[in-house]
Amino acid sequence: MSARGHAFGIDIGGSGVKGATVDLATGELVHQRIKIATPQPATPHAVAETVADLVAQAGWAGPVGITLPCVVLDGVARTAANVDPAWIGTDARTLFSAALGGREVSVLNDADAAGMAEDRYGAAKDFDGLVLLLTFGTGIGSALLYDGTLVPNSELGHVEIGGMEAEHRAAASIKDRDGLSYQQWATQVSTVLIGLENLFWPKVFVAGGGISRDAGQWIPLLTNRTPVIAANLKNTAGIVGAAMAIDAGIAP
Repeated sequence: MSARGHAFGIDIGGSGVKGATVDLATGELVHQRIKIATPQPATPHAVAETVADLVAQAGWAGPVGITLPCVVLDGVARTAANVDPAWIGTDARTLFSAALGGREVSVLNDADAAGMAEDRYGAAKDFDGLVLLLTFGTGIGSALLYDGTLVPNSELGHVEIGGMEAEHRAAASIKDRDGLSYQQWATQVSTVLIGLENLFWPKVFVAGGGISRDAGQWIPLLTNRTPVIAANLKNTAGIVGAAMAIDAGIAP
C-alpha cells in the first residue's frame, strides 16, 4: 500500500484482465480501470505477461493483488474456470511475482475478492455477522465472510441441494439454456438459498453476477427467509477486493 492509502488490484476473467489503483478509504478507483483482452488460450504464461503489461501501463510500482477464476490454496491454483486447464497446479503467486520483477503479490479467488469488496464498501457494508455473496453466471460462485473476515474458497455452487448441484439448478446460464421465466428461475434460486440458509444462517445474501442488474425482476419473487440484496459495485468489485487482499496480506 502507498502512503496515500492506495493499493492496486487486478481482476482476471475469461474475456478481460482489468486493473486499477484503489482508494482504500472509499473503495473507489483512483483512475479509470485499464482493460486488456484475456489472451487466448489463457495459459499461465500468457496471462502473466498480460498482467505485467497492465501494471506497466498503469505506472504502478508497488505490490499487486490479483484475482483468478480458480480455487487458490497457498498461492497455487487448484481449479480452472474460464481459463486454460494448465492453471491447475500452477503456483500463481510465484508466477505473477516473477512476471512483475519479484514484487509482492496476493492471489485469491475472484468471487472471494468480490465478496470482500461488497462487504466493506458495497451492498453488505451495513451488515455484521455472516455475509454470503453468490455470483450467478455460467455457474454459481460464492464468498463467505464473518464480520469482514473471509473464509476462502467456499465453492458453495457445488453444494448438493435437492439432489442436484446448486449451480446446475440455479445458475443464470440455466435460465438462458432452458428459457425460464424470472418466476420459474426464482423458484430454483429460492430452493438453493433455503438450502444454504439452513446450513449457514447468514445475516444477508448478496446477489452478484450480470443478472443482478435485473434484480428488481427476480429478487422480489424469492421465498427464502434471509434478506437478499443486489451487489452494487458491479464490474469494479474484483479489482477492489484484490487491492484489499494485498493491503491486508491475505494469501489463501
